[in-house]
Amino acid sequence: MSRSEEVYKPAIAGKKIPVLTLDHKWHRLFTQIDTNSEIVSLENELNELLKRQGKVNTETKDIKKLKSKLMEELRSSSMEGEEDPKVIEEKKKLIEECNEKLDSYQDEILDLPAQINEVNKKLMLATMEVCYDDIKNGTEEIDEITEWINDIRVELKKKVIRKQEKQQRIQDLYSYMHDIFGADVINIFDMKYNPDENKLHKKDS
Repeated sequence: MSRSEEVYKPAIAGKKIPVLTLDHKWHRLFTQIDTNSEIVSLENELNELLKRQGKVNTETKDIKKLKSKLMEELRSSSMEGEEDPKVIEEKKKLIEECNEKLDSYQDEILDLPAQINEVNKKLMLATMEVCYDDIKNGTEEIDEITEWINDIRVELKKKVIRKQEKQQRIQDLYSYMHDIFGADVINIFDMKYNPDENKLHKKDS
């Protein structure tokens, strides 16, 4: 059993899931993470089902409108006594064709929502799988960076302390030599210490 079936499928059971390819938030999601062949395939399949549903619904509506118009024309012709047998027969034939077309669409009208829902769920499961992997990898990287930062902080504290100790030692040495030997002797070493800057400089020539 895959992780999607074992973990994610129960999580979305009974949940109302928006049609993902019509959801702008879903599309924005994949500007942040990489997609895969499974998601692309399911996305295309879902879009084709949605197109088919749109076409069937639109054509069904148009056919019903045409059928209603033809039936009204037949009633009007009958009431007004202007019945042309050929015209009546042609309109009856068109009405019959409308009925056949409506019957052929009926199964699709009933089946398409279930098909769309099934593919949409598969796409959601595949999306959750990709998101999980991205979150897991990102979390691991965050942990690594956090550990590196903590190590650097410790090392930085050590370096700061060592720097302060070195500065104090140099200042103590300079002060001692200056007090004992005086400035003239210190100048012989061609060295000058500036306590304000905490730096040991070569004396300017």
